[in-house]
Amino acid sequence: MPWKETCAMDQRTRFVLEVFDRERPMTALCAEYGISRKTAYKWFSRYKAERLDGLKDRSRAPLQHGLQRPTELLEAVLGLRERYPWWGPRKLRFKLGGLFPGVPLPATSTIGDWLKKEGLTNKRRPRPRCTPSSHPLGRPEEPNDIWALDFKGWFKTGDGERCDPFTVSDLYSRYLLYCGHVERLDHDHVRPVMDAVFCEFGLPRCIRSDNGEPFASVAPGGLSRLALWWTKLGIDLQRIKPGKPQQNGCHERMHATLKEETASPPAETLSQQQQSLDAFRRRFNEERPHEALGDRPPAWVYHSSSRLIHVRFVNRNTPVTAPSAGCEATV
Repeated sequence: MPWKETCAMDQRTRFVLEVFDRERPMTALCAEYGISRKTAYKWFSRYKAERLDGLKDRSRAPLQHGLQRPTELLEAVLGLRERYPWWGPRKLRFKLGGLFPGVPLPATSTIGDWLKKEGLTNKRRPRPRCTPSSHPLGRPEEPNDIWALDFKGWFKTGDGERCDPFTVSDLYSRYLLYCGHVERLDHDHVRPVMDAVFCEFGLPRCIRSDNGEPFASVAPGGLSRLALWWTKLGIDLQRIKPGKPQQNGCHERMHATLKEETASPPAETLSQQQQSLDAFRRRFNEERPHEALGDRPPAWVYHSSSRLIHVRFVNRNTPVTAPSAGCEATV
């Protein structure tokens, strides 16, 4: 004769029905079914409250996970993401630490999961990594050791005006020394900008640029008028190899962030676009944490150069948006 198969639900149902019959005491029923009195009264009370649904198995997961973060942390992260839509989990976690000092912070991966659950992440296509160049460009050892400069790439504002952002950054601290539109990409328009930057921050030991105008030329040694002026000021020159923007990777990465925050989409007018560039420079220098700096903003690391310059004030027709416009660096 085959064994009869029973399930826990059937046994619980028969047990509570026998308890209701009250023909045998609870102790005897517990012994017959092999359960404790505590378990017996648990199933009996559930049956009285929910009938047969109370006898079904329930999840043993806790109602609240022991490591679950407070709701205010989640709301704070979402608020920071709304304020800084281009920041990732690591930078948001650093900013969160300033809002909740002394509170254990969620892991970077946890913040990433929160953003993903809320639909606030964008998948990026993997980019092939280039083989590092053996070109001896050197690494900065302190602020103002190497400055990088370049044009971000032009785009049109909402009214159809062309905007050509020109940027200068300190490669050691990532500090963005200048970020503004220039009317033309030539010596006569870049020279006044560099005058103002030198007057405000001093001279770097070295300047790194690409091989395009006005930074280089087909003249002997590749010296342009701008490069010759820098050489006379005692500044060393570094030029990356043609077609190797990764050799100026820190500056190019800043350009990617600049595009996301100021040109996607661009402003309606050129003046409004310059205001957006100025606001980006302030955020980038004073608020945005950088992993290479131990999650500190560049302004916490950068200081002006000790290599001062002789300055004479001049009147120029070319408008310059740098704070110290109107001064000229001389040898």
